[in-house]
Amino acid sequence: MKKKILVIACGAIARELVRVSRLNEWQHIEFQCLPPELHNRPEQIPAAVRAKIKSQAGDFEKTFVAYADCGTGGELDKVLDEFGIERIAGAHCYEFYAGSNNFKALANDEPGSFYLTDFLVRHFDRLVIKGLAMDRLPQLIPVYFGNYQRLVYLAQTGSQELQGLAKQYAEFLQLEYCYKFFGDDPLSECLKPALENQA
Repeated sequence: MKKKILVIACGAIARELVRVSRLNEWQHIEFQCLPPELHNRPEQIPAAVRAKIKSQAGDFEKTFVAYADCGTGGELDKVLDEFGIERIAGAHCYEFYAGSNNFKALANDEPGSFYLTDFLVRHFDRLVIKGLAMDRLPQLIPVYFGNYQRLVYLAQTGSQELQGLAKQYAEFLQLEYCYKFFGDDPLSECLKPALENQA
């Protein structure tokens, strides 16, 4: 028997998707995540999503994509239009983690903000420091971050450990530190219209 909905998602939001699914008792959904390293290679996201869609063709009644545009410059939407598939609205995951209105307020308050989520705090060393070669070439730090003024940690959990790490990373990048707790509710509200209509 087919599961009703396949959700193709970014691996960077996997933990949150599991929590939101349990919270809403979504037993009709299967999540399949793509590598979170695609965060650093957004030009590869559309092809990866297309390949996943094709590999699962006919196995589900509906497919939904749990990516925002994520730096693809509209290319992801072109792929999804080919298949008539919807995605989470917004430009990037920071918007659906905070909620659109909250995120717009943060961006307006300080346009030069660099955002972290729980996932990015956990994997900052691998994805940001090493991923952008700043461990080997520290002179790249001002090249990448010279136009930023602050680091904003958009927290999904209240982890003191992650807050401590986020502060350290703000210091490493020589940015002002700002902590904002939003939990899982904004992501849940973004997903409900697409995922509950077939529950």
